Amino acid sequence: MIGDLTASDISNSVSMLRSAHKGPIIVVEGVTDSRLFGKFVDRNEAKIIVAFSKENVRRSVTELWGRRNDKKIIGIIDADIDRLCGKKYSPPLFLSDKRDMETMIMSTRALDDVLSEYSDPQLLENFEKDHGKVGDAVARSAYPIGLLMFISSRERMGLCFKNIDHAFFINRKTLAIDIRKMIDEVFSQSQNKGIGKKELADMITEEEEVLNDPWIAVRGHDAVSVLAIGLSEVFGSYNSIGINGGQLSGALRLAFGFDYFKDTDLYKDTMKWSQRNNFILWITQ
Repeated sequence: MIGDLTASDISNSVSMLRSAHKGPIIVVEGVTDSRLFGKFVDRNEAKIIVAFSKENVRRSVTELWGRRNDKKIIGIIDADIDRLCGKKYSPPLFLSDKRDMETMIMSTRALDDVLSEYSDPQLLENFEKDHGKVGDAVARSAYPIGLLMFISSRERMGLCFKNIDHAFFINRKTLAIDIRKMIDEVFSQSQNKGIGKKELADMITEEEEVLNDPWIAVRGHDAVSVLAIGLSEVFGSYNSIGINGGQLSGALRLAFGFDYFKDTDLYKDTMKWSQRNNFILWITQ
């Protein structure tokens, strides 16, 4: 089963592939990452391997680069809360610019392309006149959830965020978040809270004060869910009625073209690394 694959399994798969492929290999976390980067990879030079978890990417790339001396291997992983924790990685491991690939995409003009397809121009103009750019509004609403995830991890609370109902705590007209309601919703899904709700709200406020870039805290799932509420309830056109997170995520990946990708730190960093090590990763159009 895919869920039973280990980092050693991934390393062995890469080593077996070396008999037929001598060029660079990019190890990514999941299938959607493979689809995303598959648009930009130079297929004559590089191949993508799915590791099915962040830990598998990290461990397999470390194994291949170090013990197996494979110098044409790189790994691409989501930053998750690592930047909030002050955790750093070195090549050949590379992080998404923002918290994950979805938020990396949403922080670019790809979001504008999706809005051009799914929003009503007049309704969008009215919303942005009152509440600022949609991307900024989405980030403001989603980053407190990400900060709570960070606090839960740091304090070892074990809060559950898997099945939260964003519509319960996101205002359907302004997209503003009600942090107290958000905490209520997370608590309703969780056990072993350990800390009171007011104390948690205060801790989120403290983290907000030192957060330079909201997108570093925003989880893609939350951002997409907030955007879906906006399109369904506030500024969407007829073709956005009933749009769900999966459809939106797919639309964002499709809208994320090479011109947007090459402006990311991920692209620039991997390009520098590949040039330094004399191999080709990406198309050059």
